[in-house]
Order: sequence, then C-alpha cells, then structure tokens
Amino acid sequence: MAGRMEGARWSGKTTVVCVTGAGGYIASWLVKLLLSRGYTVHATVRDPRDPKNAHLGRLEGALENLRLFKADVLDQNALAAAVSGCQGVFHLACPVPTDKSEVLAPAVQGTLNILQACSANNVQKVIVVSSTAAVHFNPNWPQHIPKDEECWSDINFCKKNEDWYMVAKVIAEKTALEYAEKNGLNVVTVCPTMALGPLLQPMVNVSHEFLLYIIKGGPTVMKNIPWHIVDVRDVADALLLVYEKEKSARRYICAPNCTSAIDLVNMLKKAHPNYNYVNCSNDLVPNSIVTPLMSEKLKNLGWKPSKTLEETLVDSVESYEKMGLLQDVEGCPCRLPHLFHMAIEK
Repeated sequence: MAGRMEGARWSGKTTVVCVTGAGGYIASWLVKLLLSRGYTVHATVRDPRDPKNAHLGRLEGALENLRLFKADVLDQNALAAAVSGCQGVFHLACPVPTDKSEVLAPAVQGTLNILQACSANNVQKVIVVSSTAAVHFNPNWPQHIPKDEECWSDINFCKKNEDWYMVAKVIAEKTALEYAEKNGLNVVTVCPTMALGPLLQPMVNVSHEFLLYIIKGGPTVMKNIPWHIVDVRDVADALLLVYEKEKSARRYICAPNCTSAIDLVNMLKKAHPNYNYVNCSNDLVPNSIVTPLMSEKLKNLGWKPSKTLEETLVDSVESYEKMGLLQDVEGCPCRLPHLFHMAIEK
C-alpha cells in the first residue's frame, strides 16, 4: 500500500485528478478509493446539490480533498474548469438509455469533449472507462477462442438489434484511442463487465436492476447463458492500477468471473433462500453471443481481484435489503432493462 500512496504524490505535492460522472456506481467507489490513497479529487456531477450525490460528501477525506464541479459532458467550458490543475482524469460519465439519440451524443461527443479539455489543460494521463459491451457482441469471433482486447463488438450487428448502448461504447472507445494517437495524449481504456457489489449511492444502476430482476422473480423465463461479473471494488482497484502504472497502454478487459445463469440463481438461493427468483432454463444456450473473456493483460499489469463472486453477490443483496429494494411495490412490476434483452426467452 505504501507504494500506491507514493503514486498520489508528484514532487512532494498531492496529485489532483478528475473523475467525471462521479455520482455513478463505479465512479463513487473510485472516488472513495482515490481519497483513501491521498489523492485530491475534482468530481463532476450534473447537480452538486442533488441528494443523489450527497454520499460523495460523506466519504472519508471528502471534506479536505474532494471538490464537486457542476458539469455536463456536453458542456466544454464546464469540463475545462473541472480538469484544470489535474494531472490525471478518469472519464466515467455515460448514460445507459436505450434510445439512439439519448446515448450516442453524450457517449461519443462527451468523450471527445473531455479529451479536448485534457489536451488543453496539459493532463498527463486519461483513463476512459468503456465496457465489455464494446467487446462481446461480435458474431464473427470464433466461439472456441476467448475474447481479448483485440475483439470489438460489431457495430452493424448491434445496430440491427437496436443495442445503441453497445454502439455508443464501441464508437466512444475507438474515438478515444484514435484521438490519443493523433494528438499525443496518453489515453488508456478499461472495459469492465457487469459490476456488482455494495452500493454507495442511494439508487441502483442498470446492473443492479438486472440482479434485482433475478432475485425478485421477473415474469419471463431467463435463458441459461453465460454471465461475466466483476466486483465494483475490484474495478476501482483496476482503474487506479492502470492510472498509476506507467507502462499501461491502450485497452484492458476487466472480467474475472464467468458463470451460467442457472448457477448464478443457485448461488443466490444458497445464500438467501427466501426470495422468489426468476425461472431459468436448465440447458445452456448453444452459440450464445456471450462467450469467455480474457483479463490476462490486466492481470499481467498487476491486477489481483480480491472478491469472490459469492462475496460480491452477498454484499449486493445486503445492500438491497438495507435500502428496502427487495420489497414488492404494488403497481411497480420488476422489469428487466432492455440492455439485457438477450437474456430472456421470447
């Protein structure tokens, strides 16, 4: 840990970094980690006074080393103010709507805006958080070969299925890497898979909506396909590692755990047997678009995931129980987010 703490010091001064979309699920845990390691954090949120961002101010070290900035990713001036004086930037701000117009501009133009702000303000290193949504959806990748950093989701395939989030993630990540090459900015991208674990913020994101659907027993039958899961705390560790390692370069997949849908349900039932749980097919779906992923490049950099899948799931459920999310609300049926439409029987 001492070595990591040294990473937060530059010539005897505390390193200042910016985290965009800081109120989000992964970003909140990253801010928590950065503060614990001695960093000063510029955190962008859409509205610093919104109660959904109040958890950031309660993090240890926030009073001394956290500064909130009101900034939208499409507002270049606000982004420039947030990254001013920062040595590094972690770009996590990205919506997850299903509508084409709502996701493409914030994801793609927002990424370009933050990179331009970084260039203008002499930021030394930028970590762009992408997603394995930019990796998985490639029907031309050989089924028997695990997908690695060379694999990209096929944009035309995703457009055909109206998976605009996947399209946006591919274009935004490629935009970031192309910008880095053309403009000499040190940019590294990280592709986490579905992140679960305890929540810091007062609402759930789309990954937790998926798990809540499984636990509460949504109305449709779930296909028995593979699912890749990573603990949110391990994602935060990976992002900081990639930032602090000078030799980190280009793209990293962050996906340590893979399980089938039925094994996921059974794992949850073993720890918490009293919930309804979704009905799940017994037979594995042949030729699923979701196939094994490799995180060897990230592990070779020094990433050592510390949480087992069982710990991640137990901690997720405990968060839901504390927040009262597992109680049925009349008139509010549990729905599976469109992002996971490939998971259910038609």
